[in-house]
Amino acid sequence: MKPVSSTQRERGKFVIYGVAAALALVAFVNTAVAQQISGAQLIPAPREYASDGVIPLDRGVTVSGDNDPDVHFAAKDLSDWLQQLNVTAAHGRAFASVQLLLKSSSRAQKLLTKSNVRLDPAMHEEGYAIVPAPKGVAVIADTPIGIFYGEQTVKQMIVARGSSAKLQVATIRDWPAMRYRGLSDDLSRGPLPTLEFQKRQIRTLAAYKLNVYSPYFENTLQYPSNPVPGLNGGSMTPEEARELVAYARSYHVMVIPEQEAFGHLHHVLKYEQYTPFAETPMGNVLAPGQSGSLDLISQWFREIAEIFPSPFLHIGADETADLGKGQTHAAVEANGLGPVYIDFLLHVHDKLAPLNRRLLFWGDIAMNDPAEVKRLPKDMIAVAWTYSPEDNGFMRWLNPYVDAGMETWVAPGVNNWNRVYPDNDYALRNIQGFVRDGQTARSTGMLNTVWNDDGEGLFQSNWYGVLFGAAAAWQEGSSDTAKFQDAYGSVFHGDDTGDINQAQRELIAIYQMLDGAKISESTDGLYWLDPWSAEGQTVSATLRPLLHDMRLHAEHALTLLAQARSAGPLRENDALDALELGARRLDFIGQKFETADLIANLYDQMYKWQNDGQNSKKVNGLFYTISGANGLCEDMRDGYSYARVKYSDLWMRENRPYWLPNVLVRYDLATQLWVQRSAAFHSAQLAWRTQHSLPPPPELGIPTAQLVQGK
Repeated sequence: MKPVSSTQRERGKFVIYGVAAALALVAFVNTAVAQQISGAQLIPAPREYASDGVIPLDRGVTVSGDNDPDVHFAAKDLSDWLQQLNVTAAHGRAFASVQLLLKSSSRAQKLLTKSNVRLDPAMHEEGYAIVPAPKGVAVIADTPIGIFYGEQTVKQMIVARGSSAKLQVATIRDWPAMRYRGLSDDLSRGPLPTLEFQKRQIRTLAAYKLNVYSPYFENTLQYPSNPVPGLNGGSMTPEEARELVAYARSYHVMVIPEQEAFGHLHHVLKYEQYTPFAETPMGNVLAPGQSGSLDLISQWFREIAEIFPSPFLHIGADETADLGKGQTHAAVEANGLGPVYIDFLLHVHDKLAPLNRRLLFWGDIAMNDPAEVKRLPKDMIAVAWTYSPEDNGFMRWLNPYVDAGMETWVAPGVNNWNRVYPDNDYALRNIQGFVRDGQTARSTGMLNTVWNDDGEGLFQSNWYGVLFGAAAAWQEGSSDTAKFQDAYGSVFHGDDTGDINQAQRELIAIYQMLDGAKISESTDGLYWLDPWSAEGQTVSATLRPLLHDMRLHAEHALTLLAQARSAGPLRENDALDALELGARRLDFIGQKFETADLIANLYDQMYKWQNDGQNSKKVNGLFYTISGANGLCEDMRDGYSYARVKYSDLWMRENRPYWLPNVLVRYDLATQLWVQRSAAFHSAQLAWRTQHSLPPPPELGIPTAQLVQGK
């Protein structure tokens, strides 16, 4: 296999990129095949799509484009993608072509006229057209940004790999429903990605037409003016942030920093020097009315503005639960919570006005006092957020700001927090409805959210929800979840078997079962919960009827994943490894609760048999079932220790070592618990052999309430 080349030569204002990318032009396919291709799977789905055949790829393609630096970048991006597809190098003249053309060029005008396609004003900034061209297709747009997004669509129109690759030819017109389409990435509650992984995130976000990346900071951006909270190795440096901004700019992604400037500041306020600014000692909220609070915010954001050139800055200001419980108690008692909160936002707005940036803030607090919302400056942007599906719609989160004449964004969530794998049932329904209602309310942006409340999140688990958010914000109206689910595996992973799609549906089915049974404990909580604890006994009673089907769904997902991988090479394998770990941990939850019941019932039977001459001989053998080389306690030990290795590996592929020990200690403690239980049963077995008596179940940690009919 010869690698593709990347030579280029200029022809006036037209550049040809000689990409030996193995595309051979043949006659368009017959009508039956064309109808099959007409259902092309693309994320986001274009507004207008008409299939015009397919070109099998086996001899070469020329990627060419107008002589513009950003167009050059898009052409190289396409060339690199073709190389990743392992297509055979062309020998001699290439027989297919992809042209990247600005609308102003004569070539573009001729192709648009021939195809009877026009670029409407709504398409000017980011829209594009794809039209059939001699020996291939042409991407045509008013701007290089439109060229880039059209090129991302072309990448998805190339299916299969190597000599089997094919280019779907189509006529497309496409443009976004929402101007700002972004992702908020929690960098403050455990996982802190490496700069290289953030660059990978940027590339992937851009590939699905997201144009905003918003890193969420509490104390994880280093400030020279306030160096104490930002831990070395546990925070981004200004130099890293600048490098990320420059890298993202090439991919047309704007980095909008969020620095919490009201609540969620415990990891700053726990330091003694900030005590005067804290609403409560070592609390979470800056105290309005303290001059040092505004000075601190001003210091932070002056430095932020020097690093991040975005026209927007996000000041957070959500979940200010401590407000009124400390230094502002008298003010809140006298004036009310809403006025005190709004006053502080006004002070922050005025303090940061010299930076000439528009301020975003979370909308969960101010929305509760609509009259006060009307005092906010109209150049601020309210980011309404909620993360559950809502049968009655989402307008109540938007109306206080819409009625006040303010610009709004919507912030759904991928529902990854406190989960061993994201709850994509909740996520897709939340994203679908909230973005739909946001478009109805003329919200100008979507900021999909990733949170790491438990400190254990693996970002590679989140792409399903992130990509659906990208589709929902680009597409007009209510995005079709079923169509997305049918397209995901092929588009993101290159899986044409459908097995990856079904594996995701299997895990979704588990969450639907848990939700239907009203299991309030998160799957992360279930994973760490001791079934023999008081809480574990309560949860077991509700969870027990689900365990069998829950495990079968998880194990079917593992089987499907293995089948997909054996069928051929796939893309984004780190995300597939995260999917595998998620399925194994969900399966282990079921296994753990089943095993706890089984051990309890076995020991209960043994305890009853100890004075039964006929059955007492069976007791020693059952001890080996509970604790031995292949014992049930050892199954629990092995499950946690195996997951620890896999989890640690996945963590280090994307994150810095910071915080990882805080997660691994949970694996160690869980493993140790079952090692200790195994040892206790072994001691009981030795006592049985010498004294022919057994300790009652509670002495071995088995609660009598746990005893159920075993297998």
